[in-house]
Amino acid sequence: MLTRLSIRDVVLIETLDLDFAPGLGVLTGETGAGKSILLDALGLALGARADSGLVRAGQAQAAVSTSFDLAGGHPAFALLEENGLASEPGEPLVIRRVVRADGGSRAFVNDQSVSAGLLRELGGLLVEIHGQHDDRGLLNPRGHRALLDAYGRIDTAGIAAAWLRLGAAREALDEARRTFEEAQRDRDWLAHSVAELDALDPQPGEEESLANLRATMQAGARLGEELAGVSALLGGSEGGLAALRQAARRLDRIAAEHPLLTDALAALDRAVIEASEGEDALERASAALAFDPARLEAAEARLFDIRALARKHRIEPEGLPGLREELAAKLGAIEAGGERLAELKAQVEAAQADYDAAASRLSDARREAAARLDAAVAAELAPLKLDAARLRTAIGEAEPSASGRDRVEFEVSTNPGAPFGSLTKIASGGELSRFILALKVALAQESGATTMIFDEIDRGVGGAVASAIGDRLHRLAAGGQVLVVTHSPQVAARGARHLLIEKSHDGLVTRTSVHALDAAKRREEIARMLSGAEVTDEARAQAARLLEAA
Repeated sequence: MLTRLSIRDVVLIETLDLDFAPGLGVLTGETGAGKSILLDALGLALGARADSGLVRAGQAQAAVSTSFDLAGGHPAFALLEENGLASEPGEPLVIRRVVRADGGSRAFVNDQSVSAGLLRELGGLLVEIHGQHDDRGLLNPRGHRALLDAYGRIDTAGIAAAWLRLGAAREALDEARRTFEEAQRDRDWLAHSVAELDALDPQPGEEESLANLRATMQAGARLGEELAGVSALLGGSEGGLAALRQAARRLDRIAAEHPLLTDALAALDRAVIEASEGEDALERASAALAFDPARLEAAEARLFDIRALARKHRIEPEGLPGLREELAAKLGAIEAGGERLAELKAQVEAAQADYDAAASRLSDARREAAARLDAAVAAELAPLKLDAARLRTAIGEAEPSASGRDRVEFEVSTNPGAPFGSLTKIASGGELSRFILALKVALAQESGATTMIFDEIDRGVGGAVASAIGDRLHRLAAGGQVLVVTHSPQVAARGARHLLIEKSHDGLVTRTSVHALDAAKRREEIARMLSGAEVTDEARAQAARLLEAA
């Protein structure tokens, strides 16, 4: 609910602070007093285009701020949370908009800067403004389906879930089809590659093992002759080891003759032992480095084959066994792909059937709700002097979506036998306003906005029709807050609070001001609306009767 509006330096308004309350509030004043300025200022705070022409002459900027009290769970809180703006239920929601004379503007929600786009979205959740030239709300066919669903209390969660399931099934089928088609194109290559890998059959760690074996055998080929020469010098009957042993035996016979000979014998014994160990090591090395040229050739050939296949597939040799499993799996998927596609197609068909059934049920529910809504609106049209007119909720085919496959639009026919058409194309200005009011009354419980504003909805009517309009506005306000700019005394008399808009001129400056009227001043204003410039006693009496009847 709108609780406060503060305006600074907007066109003819220098300073204005207004408090608002629940129920029906009426704004009256003579033509040209500035009622449109008040609405323009409010619209500015709710995200309307910032026009530097709104800045009062001679001032650097204009500012408008509004305050709203919202019940917990109001959709405005969710919108603010989505955009990282803190707002607690129970605390006032304050919106401020500043427009500079050079055309720049800034917007704030609870003193936090926001974009004009977010401000427009937020304003649409807080206030509905209905007038003859308003292109939002009921005049926008894009919102008619949601209004019908709200009126009929139609649960669209089922169709939304069915649409998600259908989308997921279609996506899975499309992905499987793409994979299958790609695999089909690669079938020959896959078969050849798997056969090639099967024929070579590389084992984990084999490339490293073959490389080590090849290096060892190549070392043996290079060192073989040297080792043989060393062995010949050391071993055999004429080798160095035989000579050491012979020398040790001869020294052993005379070593007891002198201590130094004993030491020499010990050294020779150690030399014989070390030389024997060296001979054994040479034999082991010769055995380790021994190689078969045919075996070396075979190892090199397999090593080169493994490395060549790895280069072909642009992977490390260690990855060949895993690659074989991967390619074999893809080849196998081709064989099973047809069966998988058939399964996924069946799932899509089942999901489509579920969606179609849910959409049909939803369409039936909408047609039933449409019939009830049309009847409810029809009951409101005759008192509004639209007894020859009809409104229908047209339901046609639309592209399937999470909201079903129905296109919903409110259409009117203003004369018997005349074709139906959209509200904006068929109805005249005065008729359009009354159609909007009739719809709003029928949809009263489903309005999402906190506050509704009607701008001269009673233009061009009077008497019983104006009384009917006032009655319906009063009924709308019973469940919330309605503000109406009116020239009709019958409508003004139904208000719970009356604001008078006046323009004054001190010889230099023209100003617009707004005043809340007490009971006496309210009767005087309604009398002026009844009689014109000169207020008569008869007009005052009639104004009193209107107020009593309200």
